[in-house]
Amino acid sequence: MAGIYIHIPFCRQACHYCDFHFSTNLSKQEEIVDAIALEIEERKAYLKEDVQTIYFGGGTPSLLSSAQLEKLIKAVLDNYNVSETAEITLEANPEDLTNGHAKSIHQLGVNRLSIGIQTFDEQKLQWMNRIHSSDEARTAFEYARSAGFQNISLDLIYAIPDHNREAWQQDLNQITKMNPEHISLYGLTIEDKTVFGKWERENKLIQVPEDEAAAQYLFAIDFLKSKGYRQYEVSNFGKDGCHSRHNHAYWAGVPYIGVGPGAHSFDGAFTRSFNVRNNAKYLKAINEKLEYTEKEQLSEIQRINERILTELRTANGIDLKALAKLSGANIAEIHSGFLKQMADQNLIELTNDNLRLLPQGFLVADEVALRLFFSEGE
Repeated sequence: MAGIYIHIPFCRQACHYCDFHFSTNLSKQEEIVDAIALEIEERKAYLKEDVQTIYFGGGTPSLLSSAQLEKLIKAVLDNYNVSETAEITLEANPEDLTNGHAKSIHQLGVNRLSIGIQTFDEQKLQWMNRIHSSDEARTAFEYARSAGFQNISLDLIYAIPDHNREAWQQDLNQITKMNPEHISLYGLTIEDKTVFGKWERENKLIQVPEDEAAAQYLFAIDFLKSKGYRQYEVSNFGKDGCHSRHNHAYWAGVPYIGVGPGAHSFDGAFTRSFNVRNNAKYLKAINEKLEYTEKEQLSEIQRINERILTELRTANGIDLKALAKLSGANIAEIHSGFLKQMADQNLIELTNDNLRLLPQGFLVADEVALRLFFSEGE
């Protein structure tokens, strides 16, 4: 199996927390769409396997017109072997999902929507520089349902300054009442090159203390479990049969191609490539047939460590026997003292075959992974 990621590098306005690649200048939107369609065609030899997932990310893919979206989907179908049961996801902002647009997106074959709600608190939406209101978020969801979408994911952000535990619980209550198939939770992180990063340097923003952020996260895990949502990865919760197949493929090391400015690709073995993160340079390179990708060759140890990092972030955890076969070493034996300490603190569950993080452990997933990494030359 293989996946395709299509990066749409445009937004109506910049959210104060976002550090992804995008532009609010929409004048080149049509040209960029044409260039992405050309890249899709020109790189068709990159994937050898059937395509099982297609993901429109960004930026704001819901900004695309029906004609633009159709052009990109057609380019994929014309140049790749796409499974009839492929998961096709499109990220959307509520303000774009009119009744008509939601219907046209569904009619084009998109079968999964990921809608960025972030919070239902009107003041916090404005503070984050989001365009939509909470009522628009609910209406957009209703339009998506009436359009025929039976697999909808909604995003929420926690650890928002001055957004206390009660307000967080209200967000969770409201999102579960909408009854989406999938929910993603993201802790607010302050990136340096954002408005929030500037405010923090100017002491206009103070991040939520780590213990409060952790408390909100752990509360959400229990709350969503009580509502029928299974946590299958650090940030992702879904009803049975509605976990993101595209994300699963990333964690499993499946090959995928990323097209569009700033998109990444992985050949499933040892090579990653990164498209130029600049709309004008990307457009020029595509039109003039110049180089626009940078390649990174991964070592055997880097691939093993990536497997540790990604598997540890999932609810299923690390398959210790498969990892031992791949690496020639048993990390449970090598790190027995550290892992016993983690188990005693109820951070992990360890068996002969498996190492998985418990809810408290997800809070320190990256730190645990770093302790388990192999060093080059081992």
